[in-house]
Amino acid sequence: VRPVRCRGGNMKYRGLRVDSGNFAWGSENCAKKVRILDVVYNSTSNELVRTKTLTKNTIVQIDAQPFKQWYLKKYGVDLAKKGKKGGGKKDEAEEVVEKKSRHVIFKLKAREAKNKMDPAVEEQ
Repeated sequence: VRPVRCRGGNMKYRGLRVDSGNFAWGSENCAKKVRILDVVYNSTSNELVRTKTLTKNTIVQIDAQPFKQWYLKKYGVDLAKKGKKGGGKKDEAEEVVEKKSRHVIFKLKAREAKNKMDPAVEEQ
């Protein structure tokens, strides 16, 4: 991070090599610090995509693991297993091992009843 002097003597801080950032999942009201994997699109120039330069309004691909873990903890639904079909017996055995209190089970059922999953997330 390099400080840059601006008008009025104020300082801006320029990130020269950034590999992570704070990203939000707007519909779920959740923000996590996640790893940036790739720059996918920049409306200004394709050269910014090729050189992987981060600017405002750049579309990036991020690692979704922290959001998946948060979703599993909040709703009790594993997003990774949701898309896969034909689960084996090992998956069932792992689910049985995990114990939850009666209060947590009722809380997760109530959240599941209110929750409607975003179709874009569902198809991924």
